[in-house]
Amino acid sequence: MTLLKFLLIVIWTSPSATQNTVYSDGPFSSVTGTVTRVSSLVGGEASLPCDSRPPRNDTLLLVVWYRDDNPVYSYDTRLSGLAGHWTDDTFGDRARWVGFPNSGLHVRDVRSHDRSIYRCRVDFEVSPTRNYRIYLDVIELPSKPVIFDEFGEEITGTAGPYNEGGDFKLICSVNGGEYMIWPSFGNPTPRVQWLHGETVLSSLITAEMPVGNTRSLTLLVRNATRAHLFSVYTCTADNTLLSPPQNASVRVDLYLRPQSVEILSREQPFSVGRQAELWCKSNGARPPAVITWWLGGKKLESITKHQNLEESYETQSLLKWTPSKEQNGKILTCRAEHFKFSSSTIQSKLQLNIYYVPVATVHFGAIINPNDIEEGDDVYFGCEIDANPPIYKVVWEHNGILLQHNPAHGVILAGHTNLALRNLSRHQAGNYTCAASNVEGDGKSHPLRMQVIYRPICQSKDMKIIGAALQEQSKVECDVDAFPPPDTFEWTFNNSAGSIKVDPERFNINDQEGKSVLTYVPVSHMDYGKLSCRATNLAGQQMLPCVYIILPTTIPDPPYNCSIYNLTHDSLDLTCLPGYEGGLQCTYTAEVWAKEGLVTNSTNVTTVWNLRRLGAKRLLNILVYAANTRGRSEHITLTIVTAPQLSPRTEAQEVFPYQVNWAVGGVLGAVLAVTLILCPALIASRLRHSVRDYGG
Repeated sequence: MTLLKFLLIVIWTSPSATQNTVYSDGPFSSVTGTVTRVSSLVGGEASLPCDSRPPRNDTLLLVVWYRDDNPVYSYDTRLSGLAGHWTDDTFGDRARWVGFPNSGLHVRDVRSHDRSIYRCRVDFEVSPTRNYRIYLDVIELPSKPVIFDEFGEEITGTAGPYNEGGDFKLICSVNGGEYMIWPSFGNPTPRVQWLHGETVLSSLITAEMPVGNTRSLTLLVRNATRAHLFSVYTCTADNTLLSPPQNASVRVDLYLRPQSVEILSREQPFSVGRQAELWCKSNGARPPAVITWWLGGKKLESITKHQNLEESYETQSLLKWTPSKEQNGKILTCRAEHFKFSSSTIQSKLQLNIYYVPVATVHFGAIINPNDIEEGDDVYFGCEIDANPPIYKVVWEHNGILLQHNPAHGVILAGHTNLALRNLSRHQAGNYTCAASNVEGDGKSHPLRMQVIYRPICQSKDMKIIGAALQEQSKVECDVDAFPPPDTFEWTFNNSAGSIKVDPERFNINDQEGKSVLTYVPVSHMDYGKLSCRATNLAGQQMLPCVYIILPTTIPDPPYNCSIYNLTHDSLDLTCLPGYEGGLQCTYTAEVWAKEGLVTNSTNVTTVWNLRRLGAKRLLNILVYAANTRGRSEHITLTIVTAPQLSPRTEAQEVFPYQVNWAVGGVLGAVLAVTLILCPALIASRLRHSVRDYGG
């Protein structure tokens, strides 16, 4: 080996034939001074060509590779096997001479420091030595591009989201990839590009000044549109054709404004109190728009659904809402907006047509003073109606009773919404209402009360008989009907001696109830007679007085004209006419006696009895009498025989003179009517006798 190194040194120190240097990327050449360029990637393989084919009739002896005139590899054909190969630490075991099919030095795992100009010297037995110069161009690939946003944050996968209509910036940064071409090609930098699909966005490329070993390229997109959504932008970096470009891609995401909004269900009308459903749809917003419903400046609650149909980004909102009357004619608004945009709101409007039950209000005519309506006046009413849809009927009521158009009786309905009452009477005072009807229903007004001023009249048209005992106090009540209530009462006493006015101190007045109560104490027979009272109010004095007959109190007369009906084996019904009660409140008693004693009795404030549990086929006596605080009247006696118990339905029996057949109940009813007519005549007769006896 020492001899081989010596020979290499001797050979290396021999001068070269030509000092000219020519750079060429063309085919191999054996011309002295010509340099053949060989390119390889870091980590790849390189074949440095060296033509070792001997001329005819000659033999290859030795191949030596030099770097900067220092031997780095040799191949000696005179030694067999591995002994014929030598390499220094420059290549180590990475290089190997290859003689077939093309001779040259094959280097694997090429490293950046392998970049240099190498000389291959080929020695033959006879022929002259050959020299070849080879430039090994070791290419370092640039790093994989890294994409940043304008704030310096690295982007992986998705860029954004950015706002539609805004600008966005993508910065591609590449490290390394520089290499030197010896000796004067300079320091080329990697080519960095932005691509959209196959299109180079050259108009958007700006090469910035390198910072150290870093190259940056900025892509600026202005006024982003929907077309930029999901666009893929790729940054590539390359410095050789030996390897595909390094690349990194990002997918652009955008916030999109809503494009449209529409109220879908526009069917009208709605009805008050009946829940309605309305749908509103918005398209185009990403993420889906926020839909809100507004009515009269107030936000309504709603249900929202989102769905993406072929990237239409549709939002639907359901409004469940119960309309009110006040919302008729107002504008219902559906708004679609995006939280990322300050001016993205779009809206759809619907003017509401809401049906409701008529609202009726009754009022007096314009010239009517409700506090000064008197009997005989004419009064006018109006009915104001608020309705949707229009009404088809209006009716008027007085105290809940339907009014009919009747001019003969002074009731005039004019145009449904007006009511006139001619020549008023006090009976027409009270509450008046109007009710209007449409397809939604009937709407009735609140009652309007009309007061009619009229003179006092007696509450009871009948003359009252009052029993009064000497030196005993009696209360005589004068109760009148009047409006307004009377404020003055006048009492007068009449007897055979004449007429006198009662001292006001002896009676009091209740203005609110419209009555006066006189405390009357007879002290002699001359104090029995007729009392009358007259009341006065705003309309004037009462025309006909209320009359009360004051009679001495006595024991009552017995009932008379008694009738028995519904007689069965165990019961009967009894009715009589009352006699004179003696001027006091009476009670009436019926006692049923049998041979063995009292069977039953019944006391009532009227002369009607229902007698039960009498027993079958019995002879019975019925005693009937009246009683008051002065005592008990004489009694009358009725005799009957109850029917035998032959069947569930007992036939009625005739009782004469006091027993009657139940089958002739109708006849008895007629008789009872006659007696009721005769009774006042009998009482009047007794009154005349009493007044004659006590009036002097």
